[in-house]
Amino acid sequence: MRKFNHRLVARLAGTLLLLLTAAMAAPIAVSLHSHDGVHMALLMSALVMGGMGLVLHNMVGRKAEYELHEKESFWITALVWIVIPMSGALPYVFTGTLPDYTDAMFESVSGFTTTGASVISDPSAIPDGILLWRAITQWIGGLGLVLFMVALVKRLQVGSLQLYDAEFSGTQQRKLHPHIAKSVSRMWHIYTLITAAMAVTLTMAGNGVLDSVCLAMSTVSTGGFMTAHNGLAGYSDTTMLIVTVFMFMSGINVALLYNFFTLRWRQLKGNQEFVVYVTVYLLAAASCTVAFGLSGNDWGRSAQYSVFHIASTISTCGFYTATPTVWPFWVSVVTFLLTLCGASAGSTGGGLKLRRLMTIFLDLRNYFTKMLHPNAVFSVKIDHKVVPTEYVNKIYGFVFLYIMFIIGGAFVLTLCGSSIAEAFCMAANNISNLGPSPLVNSMGANLEYAMLPDAAKWTLMVLMLAGRLEIFVLLAIVTPAYWKKR
Repeated sequence: MRKFNHRLVARLAGTLLLLLTAAMAAPIAVSLHSHDGVHMALLMSALVMGGMGLVLHNMVGRKAEYELHEKESFWITALVWIVIPMSGALPYVFTGTLPDYTDAMFESVSGFTTTGASVISDPSAIPDGILLWRAITQWIGGLGLVLFMVALVKRLQVGSLQLYDAEFSGTQQRKLHPHIAKSVSRMWHIYTLITAAMAVTLTMAGNGVLDSVCLAMSTVSTGGFMTAHNGLAGYSDTTMLIVTVFMFMSGINVALLYNFFTLRWRQLKGNQEFVVYVTVYLLAAASCTVAFGLSGNDWGRSAQYSVFHIASTISTCGFYTATPTVWPFWVSVVTFLLTLCGASAGSTGGGLKLRRLMTIFLDLRNYFTKMLHPNAVFSVKIDHKVVPTEYVNKIYGFVFLYIMFIIGGAFVLTLCGSSIAEAFCMAANNISNLGPSPLVNSMGANLEYAMLPDAAKWTLMVLMLAGRLEIFVLLAIVTPAYWKKR
């Protein structure tokens, strides 16, 4: 029987806290430059996080053996996604932006899980340092806290693959390099490159530097935090076009984006999930344009809004802007379906992921075909590769649990005073990590998360974490069999 490697778990958690402390340098610098008066509070937050990180890294995790197995991988993944948001809430509390810890925790969890639901009604009224911190939390959480750690902890030879699989517990991922740490490093490089490119493009389009950086981090991470109380309604058409393009791009598998920027374009053409992603986006945008136009809205405005709105929804970015005068029921249906559907596997987006839905569709098609031809032998193939039966069964289990979490979350939200329609919409939104985007005409920018009771906020936080960790990790650590010695 092997002992639980608690020293390594503590050391890795401490490493991330120290990295989070280093990330506080940018908000402190911005605060000093803008004279917003919160630099000392941000510095205090950094000292507290750094102190906890040093204790875990150098004291509790001292003499840790760099060998991580499946049990520790699930635990470190769950621990990191709980401890880091708890620490990330400190700047909101210390600066007085959100003195109530529940609200601060909600904002932090929403940021790191890239959900984008916010209890801050007017982001333009908060200090610049906090604006940047909100964006940084989303950017760090975009590809995953654990993957960020794997890319930096080079000494972790045994166990990095387990961490990689735990972060993507519900779907198969294509690695960019046989060595997992180098594969993750390449993912972060392309992620950083795209973010920088968008920030520069937005600045050239006439936006402020801080605004451009925050918007780029929120877009590429598919987070959705905005810097103005009216969303993107006050931005130019050029800015909206830039945001739309990068939202669409952020819903694509990072491995495919790497192939695109390294001029391996055949990988894009031959990838079935990418073809389905583009097809679904075009069909949804076209149908919503027609629905808006036939409802009496201006056709040009209908097309512009539909292209933006569908990109925001399918990527689970969650940006919103001024809506057309009449909102057809068909648009609500498409929006709800795309919220559940989500983006591509291996992207920063949330939802069920297209690859899972494609697998289920192909498996059901084989099932019905076999009813007509009992002696025929079929297998599920995606990109000319057979999908293992074990993985297909895992997808069915994941979808079932996903729906159960939505139903359970909606039930609790109705007990907290929400209507049935709003409860289901909020539950689906937050487990899909798409917080502020409208599902029905009466929601969207008018939905005030700050007005919800604390019980509802904690419920939504659980849904955010379940969606970001793809459920299996959370269920594993609360299962008694998981803790049996082996």
